[in-house]
Amino acid sequence: MDSTLTAVVLGIVEGLTEYLPVSSTGHLILATELLGFDPARWSVFNIAIQPGAILAIIVLYWRTFWAVGTGALKREPNSLRFIRNVLIAFLPAAVIGFALKDHLDTLLENAVVVAWALIIGGIAILIVEKLAKPKELHGVANVGFGTSIMVGFVQCIAMIPGVSRSGATILGAMSFGVDRRTAAEFSFFLALPTLVGATALQLLKHHHEITADMYGLIAIGFTVSFVVALAVIKAFLAIVTRHGFGPFAWYRIIAGTAALIWLHSK
Repeated sequence: MDSTLTAVVLGIVEGLTEYLPVSSTGHLILATELLGFDPARWSVFNIAIQPGAILAIIVLYWRTFWAVGTGALKREPNSLRFIRNVLIAFLPAAVIGFALKDHLDTLLENAVVVAWALIIGGIAILIVEKLAKPKELHGVANVGFGTSIMVGFVQCIAMIPGVSRSGATILGAMSFGVDRRTAAEFSFFLALPTLVGATALQLLKHHHEITADMYGLIAIGFTVSFVVALAVIKAFLAIVTRHGFGPFAWYRIIAGTAALIWLHSK
């Protein structure tokens, strides 16, 4: 496949899956396997285009970030609680991710792990959807201190490719009594420090693998992932509000099963 087309495909996959509870990293790994891309060449590319999806959150929620920023300067309680909750939830991933970074690189090469994680994660979503009894909190600032810490630890499970960072944080929040929409938005906002930190760490480690001819491809992938993520986030909130997370659970189970069958038949 032409390099430019490959960059577009991977950008679409990143934008489609980064904020859905289906695992963007897992899908990028499976796409690389399925389409026969050279993993050694495209793994760094996959990391480098993540900021495109990150930018989508900043653009969509700029009013929220502006209000929180100006409110924090005025020491408004809601703004300070918002910042506190996001930073507290980010801390476990920052510490554990840095400590285990070398072991995680090994998992990123295993498509079978991704397939099983998709299936198990899908089943977990169905269970949480059935058993969770969330309360309407109406915003990240109203999530409790203890709940924010627990969501941060649950997010660490997503270091296993295929689990899904957004899926882990959303399900974790719902399990601790957070309503669907607030759980989804908490996941979006928590993505900023988490993805920025993880991307910076990986690029620092692998920057020597980025060749001069890759910069143009990264720009294409970045742009595509940004545009696609903009559309996906809005659609995702609409689906969750009306139908819950069940559709994503069944997608994970079907996709994971299909991937297992294909991988074992190679």
